[in-house]
Amino acid sequence: MQVLKGPVSRRRRLLAWLAGSAWVSAGLTGCASLDAPSITALQARPPADLPRQVLLRGVPFFPDEGTLCGPATLASVLGAAGRPVLPETLTPQVYLPGREGSLQPEMLAAAARQGALAVQLPPRLEAVLRTLAAGQPALVLVNLSLPIWPRWHYAVVVGYDLDQGEVHLHSGTQGDARWSLQTFEHTWARSEHWAMVANPPDRLPAMADATAVQESLLSLERARGAAAARPGWEAAAQRWPDALVIGMGLGNSRYATGDLPGAAQAFEQVARTHDSAAAWNNLAELRRALGQPDAAREAARRAWQRALSAEPAFQPAVRDTLRELGLSPDTLAATPAAP
Repeated sequence: MQVLKGPVSRRRRLLAWLAGSAWVSAGLTGCASLDAPSITALQARPPADLPRQVLLRGVPFFPDEGTLCGPATLASVLGAAGRPVLPETLTPQVYLPGREGSLQPEMLAAAARQGALAVQLPPRLEAVLRTLAAGQPALVLVNLSLPIWPRWHYAVVVGYDLDQGEVHLHSGTQGDARWSLQTFEHTWARSEHWAMVANPPDRLPAMADATAVQESLLSLERARGAAAARPGWEAAAQRWPDALVIGMGLGNSRYATGDLPGAAQAFEQVARTHDSAAAWNNLAELRRALGQPDAAREAARRAWQRALSAEPAFQPAVRDTLRELGLSPDTLAATPAAP
């Protein structure tokens, strides 16, 4: 995430918290909650808009007899997302021979490198079921043994049947294997209900929070560039129009792809919604580039006042912008900003 600096061709990085990746869990490897009454309640009284049965046909299946279920299942969901790739291509990216498996962060990062929007789902059974109802398979991590002696395994959920009390999975050497909901829940709970979905960038998961989506878009942008991530930022801004980081991401992606008027529009919305120093500063730079000097100076004044009052980390960047616009920072501290 960036705050524009000086001439529009030069940039500064925004604060590190906007580009962090602490949202992924680490430490569990693949290959090698809801309790039962809650499952019973879900079967008896599912949400009215949730189908009772879903089965996704045509999800690629790559059988695996050993410890390569990570690459196999990741290739499966990527193929379903229109990003066909073979497991052997993914193996060096996600498989750790020393641990005989694949860590979740590597699974998410490898999907981003293939151009997919890879999002960790909320740790709830309903999130997986709604993902399937939206036409997207879910990749899950389960433990097929006891918690004290784990045998981690990735599988792809491709369907469910609430009336029969079962889920359908691509797992190991079995395509469309049928597990009871209770078995699935108990083995899945041992990974703290870890699940992910890989989508085309412009298709957001049916259930995911703004933080997970924005982190996924940042990962995609790092891996494939601003143009690849822009459709996702556009879609995310439609779903969460008032989200600070998503608004900044949208502005940055529009700017990086040459859409200066669109970037200015995005930064103005963020600036007015959140009174963000970074957004005001970016808006000032863009207005100057668009030949709007008076509007640029007003945005820079707003950025400076916000930086002085609440966001001191941005003072150096905004001070430089003011000087480039012919304004003296020392004379603006007490100047009231226009509404």
